[in-house]
Amino acid sequence: MFLTSRHEHDSGFIEFRTDSLTGMRARICPERLKRGIGVPDIPVYSSEGCPFCQGLVTEVTPVFPDGSRLMIGESITFPNLYPFASYHIVTVMTREHQPRSFTRDQIHDALMAQIQILENRSGYVSINWNFLPSAGASLPHPHLQGLVDPVPDTLPLKYIEGSRDYFQKHARSWWSDLCSYEAPSKRFLDGLNLFWYAHPVPVGEKEIRCVLPGVTVSDFKKSVRLFSDDLVRVLDFYQDIGHGAWNLSVFFGQENEREFFSAFAILIARINPNSLSTSDTAFMEKLHLEPVILTLPEDLGGLWRTNNGA
Repeated sequence: MFLTSRHEHDSGFIEFRTDSLTGMRARICPERLKRGIGVPDIPVYSSEGCPFCQGLVTEVTPVFPDGSRLMIGESITFPNLYPFASYHIVTVMTREHQPRSFTRDQIHDALMAQIQILENRSGYVSINWNFLPSAGASLPHPHLQGLVDPVPDTLPLKYIEGSRDYFQKHARSWWSDLCSYEAPSKRFLDGLNLFWYAHPVPVGEKEIRCVLPGVTVSDFKKSVRLFSDDLVRVLDFYQDIGHGAWNLSVFFGQENEREFFSAFAILIARINPNSLSTSDTAFMEKLHLEPVILTLPEDLGGLWRTNNGA
């Protein structure tokens, strides 16, 4: 499922990995953890003037063409005022401005709101979450973003095309083979409802993926409660090991791709916001399109088992 080679140097090693399906590459450099770019404390962001807080969210945010916003539980959903997709919605997840943790219901209700709006649109759907400014969030108040475009974005396209080619060559699903390959590995995250594992060729730090039991965003309705249960545990795990910021994307395919594709989620940890604005993303990630990762996926699986008493 992936190729790997190791370069030893005086301080340790660099591991070069390539995803066999997509050709995507990463280099893993654990010694770079010693730079100490992360900080343990997360600053408190003022709620003054926040457009997503109670009192303003129903006054300043846009509405759907019928003049409504969708409200489920604590969540409230509306069109994005500054879209960067053919169709772009925002779901404010919580009434609290800057929660330190999330409940299953908060995540479930926000995801269900996204599904309810997005499943009526034609095109390729993704549900996304940037949490805190170091993860690219323009506002610290937690919110999901749902996108629909006529063609898939670069990363999901690689997996759609790759898994189609794999099916045509082997007459079986790459996603099923992936789960069979990862289940006995050190990267597998056991004890969860769905199939979660530390991806061996990460696109971001401490990357964890979930292979979903469906293809389309409508399929997601059947597993969204299980996914929400699992995501709460995984986010708590991130915070236990020092990460309070993250990016999440859930990618969906279309009905005619059901034979060979599976919806999947990618979650990566980001460094906590810090006064120096030090980032974990630089020229290698943005210009070379080759992430430099600090944590071996196998070690991340070990951290999960230690954290969960396995």
